[in-house]
Amino acid sequence: MPMEVKTVGIACDHAGFPLKQFVLEYLDKKGYAVKDFGTYSDESVDYPDFAHPLAEAIESGEVYPGIGICGSGEGMAITLNKHQGVRAGLVWNKEIAQLIRQHNNANVIVLPGRFIDNKTAETILDEFFKTTFEGGRHERRIKKIAIPK
Repeated sequence: MPMEVKTVGIACDHAGFPLKQFVLEYLDKKGYAVKDFGTYSDESVDYPDFAHPLAEAIESGEVYPGIGICGSGEGMAITLNKHQGVRAGLVWNKEIAQLIRQHNNANVIVLPGRFIDNKTAETILDEFFKTTFEGGRHERRIKKIAIPK
């Protein structure tokens, strides 16, 4: 059974903007509701300004799942994963998309906008949306991710 999508949250920086435009078309074609956290052009911006609002929306339950896009994907992933309720995985092929869902129950997928093409992004997203969390031993591991209070 595929993941239950609520409203997809999406955020990018200037380097991820062209791929985000394609992803928005993909999400519309698939019939997903979307909340776009920006950026809205290819003018230079700072990725944390968009990653943090997406992460907060994931944590509050306003959106599920999320998509982050920046040039390498690294800055967006690092920032998103600062939030305790976010499990963001950087993905560059469909096998990684599958594994971050099956083993890590990722709630945000991060795409490297400068390193994958539109067709690859579509294949990755299809895999992410259709893959379910395996649970079992992976559930135990996920419970150990959050920093104890």
